[in-house]
Amino acid sequence: MKFFDCATAPSPKRVRMFLSEKNLDITVVEVDLGARQQHGDAFVKLNSHRTVPVLQLDDGTTLTSSAGICRYLEAAHPEPALMGRNPTECGLIADLDWRIEQEGFLAVGESFRNRAKSFKDHAVTGEHPHAQIPELVDRGRTRAEHFMSWLDKQLNQREFVAGDQFSVADITAFVAVDFAKWIKLEAPAEQKNLHRWFAAIAERESAKA
Repeated sequence: MKFFDCATAPSPKRVRMFLSEKNLDITVVEVDLGARQQHGDAFVKLNSHRTVPVLQLDDGTTLTSSAGICRYLEAAHPEPALMGRNPTECGLIADLDWRIEQEGFLAVGESFRNRAKSFKDHAVTGEHPHAQIPELVDRGRTRAEHFMSWLDKQLNQREFVAGDQFSVADITAFVAVDFAKWIKLEAPAEQKNLHRWFAAIAERESAKA
């Protein structure tokens, strides 16, 4: 297998943490997004969406989303379980992971990509140009603030996002909160549950991946 990564980007970080928690070591190919290697012919043949992460399996199959890659890795390497140990947990974790991605991770991305000069005419990932919309800078930030408030409440009397076991939902939430620093947004001091949880996750070996 080959994992196409970008060390500075938040989306591949989700997979790197997942790989670390699974104690998996696979070949990594670094893609320089700053040099726009994702738009080069070789990479476009691999992933027409022009995004990282990408996991290329030994049979040539390519998986082009964090969700798809992690689902494959969970099925291929079920221990430790990061997506649930029974049907109820599987459903709950998937539900939370989706909500965290939509309301946290993508909200930060909306604010960042519509503000950063490097994304002029590329406010949305992919082949086609999309102009930045200044109004989405503040909207994305506000959405991210609401997400942090929700996450703080979710973590009340819980060690992890989904309960008593570390899961992929913690990975997505951790990366989303960390990503928020790119728009100069950090959780308020009064969100003590979030701060306690974030500090604990940051101590895990996978957080350094």
